[in-house]
Amino acid sequence: MDKQKIEISPEHARFLSGLRRRKGFVIAMRVLLLAVLIALWEVLAVLGLIDTFIMSSPSRIINTVEDLFVNGNVIYHSLITLWETLAGFALSTVIGTAIAVILWAIPLLRKILDPYIVVLNSLPKIALGPVIIIWFGAGSKSIIAMAVLICVIITILNMLAAFQSCEKEKILLLKSMGATKLQVLLKLVLPHSLPAFISVLKINVGMAWVGAIMGEYLVSKAGLGYLIIYGGVVFKLDLVMACTIILCALAAGMYFAVVLLEKIVMKRRYNR
Repeated sequence: MDKQKIEISPEHARFLSGLRRRKGFVIAMRVLLLAVLIALWEVLAVLGLIDTFIMSSPSRIINTVEDLFVNGNVIYHSLITLWETLAGFALSTVIGTAIAVILWAIPLLRKILDPYIVVLNSLPKIALGPVIIIWFGAGSKSIIAMAVLICVIITILNMLAAFQSCEKEKILLLKSMGATKLQVLLKLVLPHSLPAFISVLKINVGMAWVGAIMGEYLVSKAGLGYLIIYGGVVFKLDLVMACTIILCALAAGMYFAVVLLEKIVMKRRYNR
């Protein structure tokens, strides 16, 4: 059966057209602002108003990135850092959500562990770096563990808050109809917490990159964090800036992948 054509009034059409124009204007201004800042940076470097040894310049950074691609170093080190970040991201999301489910299901356990979770959340994770290295060794396992440690507490707190925000009346209604706690979780609490879960994914994207790079600062023989440390030690600021830009590009790509997932999930949810 053909879908019915939705009639739109002229006023509504003008409103939608205005929204599209404003959205296009915002995107254009963002691109223009970035282009102006990069051009200003390059002009100041060419005129000698800034020290390119310390501040580098867009042209020198582009040349460094090209050299890294030609040598194959950037692909090798980027893949290592990307793998460590994705592993930490996935493990922390799964482990944190599972722990949040357990704490929601067992209120007494939640009350017992609540102060410890708060303390762990406020603890500077870098302080546990030496302990992590001793436990997991000087390799990728320690870096992944650092990423997990940074993300997992945030995941627990946000998902637990989302579970607890579910309407008590709806839970009581399901229980009055004979639903078990597992059924309440699967049929009500988890669907209700889907937007919060997407938000946690967005947060964990950034935190996982922070954890992976922090771990590479502590112990690594490869990865973008290793190249940044190496560039700082030998005063190759072009290398440091180039690796930082590559990190930004990879993090942005991972974030937009989560945004795309959000659009797909939400579209299917509201089309049911």
